[in-house]
Amino acid sequence: MDHPQDDRPYSSLPHPGLPYYEDVSPGHGSLPPRAWYASSDAARLSLNGLWRFRLAATATAEDESFAHPDFDASGWGELPVPAHWVLHGHGAPAYTNTLYPFPVDPPHVPTENPTGDHRVTFDLPSADWESGEAVLRFEGVESCARVWLNGRELGTFKGSRLPHEFAVGELLRPTGNVLAMRVHQWSSGSYLEDQDQWWMPGIFRDVALLHRPEGAVADHFVHASYDHAAGTGTLRVDCEPGGRVTVPELGLDLATGESATVAVEPWSAEVPRLYDAVLATAGERVPLRIGFRTVAVEDGVLKVNGRRILFRGVNRHEFHPEHGRAVDLETMRRDVELMKRHNINAVRTSHYPPHPAFLDLCDAYGLWVIDECDLETHGFAPLGWRRNPVDDDRWTPALLDRAARMVERDKNHPAVVLWSLGNECGTGRGLSAMAGWIRDRDPSRPIHYEGDRSCADVDVYSRMYADHAEVERIGQRAESPLPDAESDAARRAMPFIQCEYAHAMGNGPGGLSEYQRLFETYERLQGGFVWEWIDHGLAHPEHGYAYGGDFGEELHDGHFVCDGLLFPDRTPSPGLVEYKKVIEPVRIEGDGRAATVRITNGYNFADLSGLAFGWTYEVEGAPVGEGELAVPPLGPGEAMELKLPEPVGADRPGEAVWTVRAVLARDEPWAEAGHEVAWTQLTAVPRAEPVVGRRVALADSGAEFDLRTGELVSVGGLEMVSPPRLDVWRAPTDNDEGAEWQPDTRWGTVWRKLGLHRVQHRLVSVERGAEELVIVSRVAPAATDLALLSTFRWTSDGDGVRLVVSVEPEGDWPCPLPRLGVRLGVPAELGLARWYGGGPGEAYPDTRAASRLGRWTSTVDALQTPYVYPQENGARADVRWAELRDEAGRGLRVEGAPEFWFTARRWTTEDLAAAHHRPDLRPADTIWLNLDHAVQGIGSQSCGPGVLPQHELKAAPTEFSFTLRAVGSA
Repeated sequence: MDHPQDDRPYSSLPHPGLPYYEDVSPGHGSLPPRAWYASSDAARLSLNGLWRFRLAATATAEDESFAHPDFDASGWGELPVPAHWVLHGHGAPAYTNTLYPFPVDPPHVPTENPTGDHRVTFDLPSADWESGEAVLRFEGVESCARVWLNGRELGTFKGSRLPHEFAVGELLRPTGNVLAMRVHQWSSGSYLEDQDQWWMPGIFRDVALLHRPEGAVADHFVHASYDHAAGTGTLRVDCEPGGRVTVPELGLDLATGESATVAVEPWSAEVPRLYDAVLATAGERVPLRIGFRTVAVEDGVLKVNGRRILFRGVNRHEFHPEHGRAVDLETMRRDVELMKRHNINAVRTSHYPPHPAFLDLCDAYGLWVIDECDLETHGFAPLGWRRNPVDDDRWTPALLDRAARMVERDKNHPAVVLWSLGNECGTGRGLSAMAGWIRDRDPSRPIHYEGDRSCADVDVYSRMYADHAEVERIGQRAESPLPDAESDAARRAMPFIQCEYAHAMGNGPGGLSEYQRLFETYERLQGGFVWEWIDHGLAHPEHGYAYGGDFGEELHDGHFVCDGLLFPDRTPSPGLVEYKKVIEPVRIEGDGRAATVRITNGYNFADLSGLAFGWTYEVEGAPVGEGELAVPPLGPGEAMELKLPEPVGADRPGEAVWTVRAVLARDEPWAEAGHEVAWTQLTAVPRAEPVVGRRVALADSGAEFDLRTGELVSVGGLEMVSPPRLDVWRAPTDNDEGAEWQPDTRWGTVWRKLGLHRVQHRLVSVERGAEELVIVSRVAPAATDLALLSTFRWTSDGDGVRLVVSVEPEGDWPCPLPRLGVRLGVPAELGLARWYGGGPGEAYPDTRAASRLGRWTSTVDALQTPYVYPQENGARADVRWAELRDEAGRGLRVEGAPEFWFTARRWTTEDLAAAHHRPDLRPADTIWLNLDHAVQGIGSQSCGPGVLPQHELKAAPTEFSFTLRAVGSA
């Protein structure tokens, strides 16, 4: 799109004489960017550790004398490096999604500009450093730094999540070297780093001194392509200065710049085959791990090694609840292992290049990577993109610097299959310049950018949060046309990905299964990346985990920062468990009654030789037989049908299901043998409708009622703390509340406006017959004539009491209901739950793929899902019966007809809806039990589409029943 041009007088625009932290240049003094590598035989001295630190309120509050080697900093405090100073008692972090937390007046920043001065003293470890050059390397500093070594200024730099190096050999001395840094929170670079995150300044990645002996590697570029037709790889390593490359396993010994073609096994995310090699120059030996693969867009499809790939991806910010973006190697490794264990095969590095060690892990474990530049200018969107830096030529050198530092650092990683120009920057000449530079430097990888619908600068069509219907149209190459016919034809010929979809905020996301079926149906649709990997809740002594506003920020975006598939402590959420099920790379289907199963290999490259298959036959949730299933090593896309054996005990009466599982056949770097990859359940014998039992006088039921109100008082001697009542309210989820910019109706707002959180019950009648008690109530919110007329019909069931609930809506309901069922309160001692139904975790109508039928146990406390921002959670689906018992085994059993949704918690729905942090929820002396006939779906409307129509709970005439009985001794 066209953006308004800046028509302000030049005198108010960037001009010479600005301080370095406001100048639009990327800085000065640093060396050209080059490839990163984890190790070599050249010496390396880590400067991580405790540094001296002081904080000033402005950029100019202190002079530069602290950089002199003789300056006395003994009175300063200490700060670990890497770290963010706001997480160590110096100021506070602040969260915004889109808006800049300072006036938008580029390139100027506020006078109030927290500035941290840092000093560290170090000795050279040996005399070897006295020959050759040395380089100071900074992996990441936010947002602008000025650097001195032994009193000599080295330069300045911006680009927070990108490396910068300085030549320092002539300045080093054997002992007492003093490195001084001044780091500003705000700079012109901040305008390029508006990336939906906590604003946290500091030296948050590694700092190191690298010895560069004479003849050491200045830079190198590994070109390792794969010809899928010939089964060969072609290797060439460019290097300055020249040297040799040896690959012992392939028998290669090449001069740099020389090519060789040999038979190889290709690299892919599914089979991450790497070859150990050594790059040797006159002064250095660098270990290489080479993966042969070719990425191309052919016939409108993104292919690797000649095959279409399907991204089952996540967006990943770097985050740790105690350390912010200062993420250590073991945490990175844990992320990668968790991704692999949950069938995730791709990462978009939103919205900046990650710590380079993360990409090494992606190479080794196998993950496709979209490597995204450290660039976002989203805060200009509310201003109509006026003065957007990416459309201002004066900022182009800074943009090109960021593109170059990403590409040069990461160019040797086979995991990186696309370069991304950045995120949510609008459009402009600067982006085109970046795309042109990247294509010239590395034509082997396609280019991604979502923010330009014309796709003028990219090779793939990318969108965020397109709903299911639009995604299907795109899959059919029938999307709405662009005005320009040539651009429209070019875009329509591109592959499509959802670079963000399925917003994982709070309870959800819903609709994943429907998206995945579209991705698998249409060749053009090549998957997507769930937003996002982890909740960014910062550890907080009062709130447990803090979000926007918890540190006193005046401008913030609340708990929108908590939108991940992992909780802040890296515990998988139900959303991640659901996603794992939805994106299973092996499809297991079949007909349980016919005892047949169909196995389909959904991998793009791997066969099924790495998996073992097994079956279990269960009756009423109890296993009666199990065994192995012989599945041949089917190739990608291949399928076959198998007959399941007839198990001993198959004639046992009751509901019966087959469970068929695919597990790892051997240990992998990311999981042990036996780890479950895919599963399904097939109904062998369907559930019979529960028998009502003998019908006698209600007095023989063991239940007591208040005949004035018809309320249940006790069952079998178990007292009701609160009798069963019709319930329609739930604590709205983040997706119920929706996002302001979403066009769909935000049901949380509608429900509150209608008053569903404060419905009133009017007793209409109580009628007692010889064999039944019938209570009619009208349930309605104030100020409207809408209502639900409920009839509770109680009868005896021998040792219990049966309740049939009939609901008749009155009026024209404008919205779906949050839930429809009964709520009751039982004594707090009944804290042990057992049920036969869906589990082990929570599920809702559009998040139930991972819910499997079985017998499950839990404490009531463990039934809760600990979302950072409290909301509706913890429902179990398809429940046939559920029990709550105390430690002595006494309690209540509920059986449903049909199956029901079961929720139990130690606080009311109203308490849950009023809470803002986990510690706000305090257990009371009652367990509140929801027995729901139906519940509303979840959707993804916190940033994406709402609940699909088939998962909405419409107000309609309904009937359902429960049987309640006491269990254990009275």
